[in-house]
Amino acid sequence: MLRPNADNTRGATMRAVTRIVSSAVLLAVLSACGGGHPLGIPSRFDDVDPYAWRQNAPDTYPVHGIDVSRWQGQIDWHRVSGSGVAFAFIKATEGGDVADPLFAHHWQGATAAGIPAGAYHFYYHCRGGAEQALWFLENAPPRAGTLPPVLDIEWTQSRNCPRRPDPETVRAEAQAFLDVVTAAWGKRPVIYTTVDFWTENEMWRLGGYPFWLRSVAGHPQDTYGQRHWTFWQYTGTGRVPGIASEVDLNAFAGSEAEWQAWLAAATL
Repeated sequence: MLRPNADNTRGATMRAVTRIVSSAVLLAVLSACGGGHPLGIPSRFDDVDPYAWRQNAPDTYPVHGIDVSRWQGQIDWHRVSGSGVAFAFIKATEGGDVADPLFAHHWQGATAAGIPAGAYHFYYHCRGGAEQALWFLENAPPRAGTLPPVLDIEWTQSRNCPRRPDPETVRAEAQAFLDVVTAAWGKRPVIYTTVDFWTENEMWRLGGYPFWLRSVAGHPQDTYGQRHWTFWQYTGTGRVPGIASEVDLNAFAGSEAEWQAWLAAATL
């Protein structure tokens, strides 16, 4: 074996030092530019387009979950479970005649992985609430051991249904949906909505229901006022191990102990 001379040793040492310094500079630049893990997002997840959380950030809550539909494609639910996802809401239906083709697949995968799951319905304003409730129940009948069903009600972007009823009609039809589903499930559904829909239709008037609020650019107390919420959807561009595409991330409003208590009371 050739013995390296002193010049070669000094040269190798200098090159190693240079690489270390360059790496440190690169990390500093990335940090200054927002690189690394997004602030405010739980360390076990990621976000490809994060909001600049500074206070009341999502990672101050211990219990997190996801909501999925056909757009997430095939999911490795055991990897999802291993990442710390505590619950999953899965799209079952929309309107009065559309069923998500991956609902059964996602449902079976989530339950097999031990993730508490609930079904949700995406509401269309061109059909009555009771009619849509029956369609939802046809595809997502009551099942023991599941989370409460969800009414996802917001303004749709569909060219087939651009209708925007007045607030009184919106709330009356939403209540019709909720009444039918409550009678079938024996549990009050969760209501998911967005900031604009909440404000324009005074959705807080539907009292007594758990609310799941979307707020991706601020804490719900900043965007919805001092209204009680149970779930907070804080990003639509999250990344979770086991899911190839972006996915919605959500936080539960309380501690781990409070989650377990809520789960015991709300589960069918």
